[in-house]
Amino acid sequence: MTGLSDLVPTLIGVGALVAITVAVLWGSHTPHRFAPALAILRGAAQLALISVILSGVITSPLWVTVALLVMFTVASVTATRRLHWSWNHFRLVATAMAAGILVTLLIVFSTGAIEFSPRYALAIGGIVIGNAMSIATLAGRRLTESVNDRWDEVEGWTALGATPRQSTLWLARDAVYSALIPATDQTKTTGLVTLPGAFVGAIFGGISPLEAGRFQVVVLASIMAAGAITAVVVVRSLAPIRMRPAALR
Repeated sequence: MTGLSDLVPTLIGVGALVAITVAVLWGSHTPHRFAPALAILRGAAQLALISVILSGVITSPLWVTVALLVMFTVASVTATRRLHWSWNHFRLVATAMAAGILVTLLIVFSTGAIEFSPRYALAIGGIVIGNAMSIATLAGRRLTESVNDRWDEVEGWTALGATPRQSTLWLARDAVYSALIPATDQTKTTGLVTLPGAFVGAIFGGISPLEAGRFQVVVLASIMAAGAITAVVVVRSLAPIRMRPAALR
């Protein structure tokens, strides 16, 4: 069991990293310079709370389901806020993420690629939800920013008789591609540039490197599948843009 004295080096290390983050952003006059530091503090508090909660519910199918639903709701709200909050946007983002996540998890567990148990459902479900959130945000923001920046071209196509969907079709496709770049690069460089958290965590948990690698491959494929579905549904839902969108912050 971890005691208070064992946490001191961690607190010192994290505190130093937070200080460096703020100092670098402050020195470069970056807007919202405290946002990363506040995110770390919030993440630490949330991890501490969820660690206590999960220790008592990780074997319960009911409570694992509740935990995943909470994760999904928070992820949907977070992604929607990045795209100008509205209930319509929330519905679109939640639907897109749900489609990607449900299809992916259904395939993973129905094929036996990963054992269907509360523990594994929580592990891979949380990973897929988090990545679907990021990809939904990137896809939506990329589409909105591209349409805003190239509005003259969009209007030109509309003037030539194109429908709102047709006039933004090439921008929508680029938005999907751009949203998947981080996940694609992470997948291509796994084992060469990075050792993913699921892989390292599985080894630390006592699983053999071969078994950990098998689990990680399933995780990476799940992220790509859920991300592709999420990005395409988000972009197709937003793409028939009839008025120039407001600039995102």
